[in-house]
Amino acid sequence: MSSLFKRPLAIVDLETTGADPHRDRITEIAILRVEDGVLVEAWSSLVDPEMPIPLRIQEFTGITDAMVSGAPNFRALADDVARRLEGAVFVAHNARFDFNFLKAAFLARGLPFDPPVMCSVKFSRALNPEHARHGLDAIIARQGYVVTDRHRAMTDAELVWRFLQDSLGVHDDARIVEAMKRAGSTAAAVPYLPEGDLEALPEAPGVFVFLNGADGVLQMGHTQHLRSKVLGSFTSTKDVRAARIAAQTRRVETVPAAGELDAQLIEQRLSRRYQPEKHPQTVLAWRLIANRRKPPVLELAELHGTDPADWSDVFGLFRGPREAENALRELALLHRLCPQRLGLERSSGACQAYGLRRCDGVCVDRESPEAHDARLARALAPLRIKPWPWSGPVAISEHVDATGHSALHVFDRWCWQGSAHEDSAAHELLQSPAARSFDLEYCRLFMRWLSQPGHVGAVRPLHATTNAAES
Repeated sequence: MSSLFKRPLAIVDLETTGADPHRDRITEIAILRVEDGVLVEAWSSLVDPEMPIPLRIQEFTGITDAMVSGAPNFRALADDVARRLEGAVFVAHNARFDFNFLKAAFLARGLPFDPPVMCSVKFSRALNPEHARHGLDAIIARQGYVVTDRHRAMTDAELVWRFLQDSLGVHDDARIVEAMKRAGSTAAAVPYLPEGDLEALPEAPGVFVFLNGADGVLQMGHTQHLRSKVLGSFTSTKDVRAARIAAQTRRVETVPAAGELDAQLIEQRLSRRYQPEKHPQTVLAWRLIANRRKPPVLELAELHGTDPADWSDVFGLFRGPREAENALRELALLHRLCPQRLGLERSSGACQAYGLRRCDGVCVDRESPEAHDARLARALAPLRIKPWPWSGPVAISEHVDATGHSALHVFDRWCWQGSAHEDSAAHELLQSPAARSFDLEYCRLFMRWLSQPGHVGAVRPLHATTNAAES
């Protein structure tokens, strides 16, 4: 008997109302139970999703609202489904999709769902690397199958079963074993991540957090390829630091994202939750006091939480007084500014810099305060925050086809005003964005994102909002 059948297989196919397991629902499920290489049960059922099926999905699958009306919901089917999957390897074509939906459905009933997983797309790719495409339609064409009811759960499950059987007649057992390794869940390599969970991670943008037993963060980051990044962190044999982190990890937290900006924003929020000490809520700037005769002509202003629309004559963005003072000392040295007039030195008569010929003498009336302060203004100019490029707030939309995740982000005058991941929340955000509240980390995050090629073109100005009018 082939190694493929050493454990029972449950070949599963689902039809759903969409691509997001947290929002969409199952409309049909089929399970083929295979034991010792023999098909022992073929079962399927329509499922009431308890929500309307979008028209485009009805046209794609052929499953209509009328067809599922009166069908059992998943709560009524959960025990039967669990029994048919018990003790078997979960097999599906693009297994992440079906696994995610079933896991979400079982979770809603408070039931565990962590079977070993084998993806038949990866199985096909491992057996036939010479082919570029391995979706069911590609396999149908390659194998010459005749199909009359495509995109129905039982039909697609039977196609997977037929492909597995045909593969055994073409490849020897050693090749099958190797393909199974590549197609199977490798979650066992990730400690404290239940078997199957890794298979459910999308190969899409997201955020990962590796935690020790005390919920201390060992490593956190965002990536464009969540599954590969998490798996690679635990299977690397050359990276000493990665091996040390893997040995200390007791919990893995992952959050799929709708795009690169969404992932960075999620990472920032998670970092603040787990590592608040790394995010001091202080942002200082130098404010120039115009037409002041006596020193100091500069004062430190706190900008965190304020509205940039209210700022005037502020320069630099500093984490604390020491960082602000050091920056000012460098400017004084470069531009022959008087430390005494700047407030860096409290003395009377000539400042120390004048004695070292590094001050043009405003402290001893060798230079007028107006001339000194004009030079100071020119020196400070490069530290002024970059002007907001738009007339008001802007929105950035992101979407990942593979997972169905979408997000909308709103920024105004470098202030992040919120993100929405549901259509209703997006409408509310656009209608009533949060008040502008400056946060240096979100400001720099957005500036970095905008500096990447093509990103400015993804920004959509929002002119018809209250904030835009206020700007």
